[in-house]
Amino acid sequence: MVSEERGAFDAGVDVPFYSVHYQYGSTNKLNEVRDTSLRALFAKYGDILWLNGSHKYNVTNFIAELHDMLDCPSFSTFSDDMLDELIGKLRKRGNSNATINRKMAALSKLLRKAFKMGDVHSLPEFRRQKEKAGRIRFLDKDEENALFNEMRAHSDLYYRFCIFLVDTGARLSEGLNLRWGDMNSTRVTFWVTKSGRSRSVPLTHRAFEAINRSSKRQPGPFCEIDQQRFRIVWHQAKEAVGLGDDKDVVPHVLRHTCASRLVQGGIDIRRVQMWLGHQTLSMTMRYAHLASHDLDMCVPVLERAAAC
Repeated sequence: MVSEERGAFDAGVDVPFYSVHYQYGSTNKLNEVRDTSLRALFAKYGDILWLNGSHKYNVTNFIAELHDMLDCPSFSTFSDDMLDELIGKLRKRGNSNATINRKMAALSKLLRKAFKMGDVHSLPEFRRQKEKAGRIRFLDKDEENALFNEMRAHSDLYYRFCIFLVDTGARLSEGLNLRWGDMNSTRVTFWVTKSGRSRSVPLTHRAFEAINRSSKRQPGPFCEIDQQRFRIVWHQAKEAVGLGDDKDVVPHVLRHTCASRLVQGGIDIRRVQMWLGHQTLSMTMRYAHLASHDLDMCVPVLERAAAC
C-alpha cells in the first residue's frame, strides 16, 4: 500500500532535471564545471597563453568574433556541433580555409587550457581545413641588399635585426624575446615560439656579429626594438627601394627567404622543418618545389630508357 501511494506521489510531482558536469582540474580534485564563455576563458588565460604583440592582438579579435557568433555563448561542454556552427558561419562570412585554420588554432589552444584546468567538461575534435598552396615570396640577393641598406640608414639596430632574422629564419617575436642567456658563439635557442616548443639553430658568422654588436646592458640583443616602429620603418624602406606595391614583402618574408635558401642549397625538407620549428611537415613542404635541382638526376635515367 505504501509503495502504491509513493508511486502515485512521484507521478504527480515534477522533479527538476539538473545537468551538472564534473572535471578533474589541475590539482587533480573533482570540480563542478559551471557555465563559462569564450570571453571569460580568454580573460582568464589570455595573458598566460599569448605574449603581448601583434599575434595576441589578432587572437583577441578572433576569440571575440567567435564568442559573438555562437547562438548560445555560455557552455560547460564545447561540442562538435558548436565547432561546426562556427566554421559554417565563418565560411558564410567569406573566410578562407587558411583564415579559418588560424582562428580555430586560437580557439583550440584556449579550450585545451580550459579543459586542463577543469573549466570545460569536454573538447570537440579539431580538424585542419585543407588550404590552397599559396605563392611563397622570398628575397633575392639584390632585393635583400637594397632593403637592408635602407634599414641601416634608419637604424643600425634594425639593420642587424634583419640580418639575424634572415640567417636564422626566426619569427619577429622570437628574435625580440631573445635573451643573452639563450645563445653562445655558435648557437641560439628560441624558448618562446609559436608552437610552444623550443628549438636551437646554429649561427652564421654575420648573425653572430649582428648579435654581438648589441649592448650587453639590455636583457637581450634586440629587446629594445618596438615591433610596431620596426614595421613602420620596414614599410618606408620597401617604398624607397621600389617594392611598395608588393604586399608580400613584409618582415616575415625574411623567414621565407631563409627557408628558400636552405632548400635551394640542397638541405632536405626534414632538416628545414627542424630549423624553422614547423609542427607539421606539410608546412615545410610549401618550399619543396624550390628543390628542382634534385630532379636533374632523373633526366639521364629517362634518356637511357629511351635509347634502349
